[in-house]
Order: sequence, then structure tokens, then C-alpha cells
Amino acid sequence: MIVTGELVNGERLDEMSLSEHFGCSRTPLREAFQNLAASGLLELVPHRGAFVRLPSLSEMIEMFEVMAELEAFCGRLAARRVTPQDLADLLETVIACEDAVANNDHDLYYIENERFHHLLYKASGNGFLTDQAKKLHRRLKPFRRLQLRVRGRLQQSLAEHRAILAALENGDAQEAADALRSHVAVQGGKFNDLMASYKNSHLHAGS
Repeated sequence: MIVTGELVNGERLDEMSLSEHFGCSRTPLREAFQNLAASGLLELVPHRGAFVRLPSLSEMIEMFEVMAELEAFCGRLAARRVTPQDLADLLETVIACEDAVANNDHDLYYIENERFHHLLYKASGNGFLTDQAKKLHRRLKPFRRLQLRVRGRLQQSLAEHRAILAALENGDAQEAADALRSHVAVQGGKFNDLMASYKNSHLHAGS
């Protein structure tokens, strides 16, 4: 609801109306609020409640810049340390993404895309780097999902996943790093597409 603009920046969340909307008690809602606050999408103000808090476009672009370098670093290390099981698991996600593209299933693609990236972090063999990459990935989740809505992006993303996997299979650290940096970085046409999606979703209404 936040990503699509149903809940706008600065809006206070009403637990009662949301619990009725989702047909659940307030306990899972409060857990969701905590998770969203950890990802930076909500601000929990004592005695006042939960408020939608979204980064500015410039903040978001800065986070994507750092994410691109973190993933490039993961790719460089993974190309040297990836195990046969890691490669098999990554291939499984690529096949699942192919099925999602064939069925134009954005939700399935999003799930498998996230799994692909988390497997890549693990394959780096660096626990601290993995933790940092996961934290920033979590903050950028809704915006990466916006990217996948752009026409033709699923097919492009899938092709990039194949190239990343090929670099890992070949043990080419530089190619893996370059492919991941390009895959994640928001530049050129991807910047324009994301900016348009971000504005069109009314994420900054009230900001």
C-alpha cells in the first residue's frame, strides 16, 4: 500500500482501519510496523503512532549507488568462493524467474529475484558483507519492486541474472562484479524509469 501510494509519505497509520482491511488482529500489524520501521519505511513516534517515512529521490539514488558497489563486491568474492551447491541453487532461481517471465508473474519474479540476490550474498563467503548487503537490500525492497514494473524490465533483469551466473560459473571475478554493478545501479534509462515510477506512485504526496 505504501509502494502504490495508497498510504502516502507522512501519513499516520490507523491500526483499527488496517486491521479491518486485512482481517487480522493488531498484533501482526504491530509486528509489520516494526519490520517496516527497521527497513526505514515507517517512523514509530512514541505516544503518537506510526507514520509513513520515505526517502527523498536523491536519498534513494544514493542508496542504490552503495547497493551496486556492495553487490559488485559480493560478486567478486563469490566468483572465487562459490560452491557447486551455490551454483545449483542460483540456477534454480534463474529457471524459476524464466517461468515467471513466461507467465508474466511479477510477484513470483520478485520473490525469486530476492532469493537470487540473497544466495549471491551467501556465496561471497563473507558474513559481515552479507549482513550489510541484506540490510540495505531490505531498505530498497519496495523501490526494486517498482523497477520490475517498468515495461520490459523483467526480461532485461532475467538476461542480467543469466550473465551474472555465467560469470560465477567461469570464475570471472571482474565480469561478475561489473555485471552486478550494472544490474543494480540506477543510471541512464533505468534512472529515468525509476524516477517516473516513483513520482507516478505518489510516494511523495505530502512530502
